[in-house]
Amino acid sequence: MGLTGGRLETEGWPRQNSLALTNAPNIVAALDVGTNTVLMLVVQSDPKGGVHRIADLSRITRLGRGVDKSGRFDPQSVALTLNAISDFVDEARRCGAQRILGVATSAVRDAIDGGDFIARVKQRTGVELAVISGRTEAELSYLAVMRGLDLDPASRLLIVDIGGGSTEFIRSEPAREISVASLDIGSVRLTERLIHHDPPAAAEEAAIVREVDAEIKRLGWNFRPDVTVGIAGTATTIAAVVLGLRSYEPGRVHGFRLAREQVRETLSRFGSLALAERRKLPGLVEGRADVIYAGTVVLWRVMVQFDAPEVVVSDQGVRWGLVWRELGLGHEVGGNDQG
Repeated sequence: MGLTGGRLETEGWPRQNSLALTNAPNIVAALDVGTNTVLMLVVQSDPKGGVHRIADLSRITRLGRGVDKSGRFDPQSVALTLNAISDFVDEARRCGAQRILGVATSAVRDAIDGGDFIARVKQRTGVELAVISGRTEAELSYLAVMRGLDLDPASRLLIVDIGGGSTEFIRSEPAREISVASLDIGSVRLTERLIHHDPPAAAEEAAIVREVDAEIKRLGWNFRPDVTVGIAGTATTIAAVVLGLRSYEPGRVHGFRLAREQVRETLSRFGSLALAERRKLPGLVEGRADVIYAGTVVLWRVMVQFDAPEVVVSDQGVRWGLVWRELGLGHEVGGNDQG
């Protein structure tokens, strides 16, 4: 366990790629503890190199509440997150999981008491979370996209994973090393830092735009992708709202194509409503209504800055990347990183 640039990172957990090489039914669980959401995927591998999804769980606990300002976890958010992790681990074991992989991302990287949180998770559940870097988070998202979507390998690809604390960027082009970056422009972080009115004021949207544009320009990625992919809760929520889903349907959201005009129109819709009214929108789940506005600004500005006419939505993020890597079924990622 150590601190990198003032951030906790504990990568280097044991791997068991031999799981993919046996004929026994291999059931693997992947736990992703994010700034806003706890996710758990349980799958069974098959001899042909695929997997069967047994369970896919999600609970919004807002672990990163207040971390950007105080540097410490809110006790209530910690309690909610520990309960979610415990419930999910119990469910994974009921499903017969032979191995439970666990990672934590931006909030635990940033919090002064991140190490204490990791210890409490281990004591309560027996699962040791690895606190992964922004680069590793981006790599896992890349693995998930390359396995989960039918994309042309010769295309210029931009993958954007908008989380609560950070946003990961992955750039893939033919005959060029893959580049990854992690920027501190997550939906929870930007909401807590810059939004103080309900509904958001025009000046607050402008402030988020300035911050996001400045961070994207700092990347220095002067290219226009053929395909842009959006991962995680912001992209899937926008898709669900555009589709008017009263209950979440991953089969309809995964692979859905969002036009830039739809993202801008949905942003205007979110911004015109007070939080109480926003919560009533079909497709917008409780726990995202207060941060979806900032997250949508991020996606919109990414599309503007990279001149992307549409974004392909992926319902399969870090947890899927963990599974593919554990089973030895992913793509190797190398190259340059930033952030």
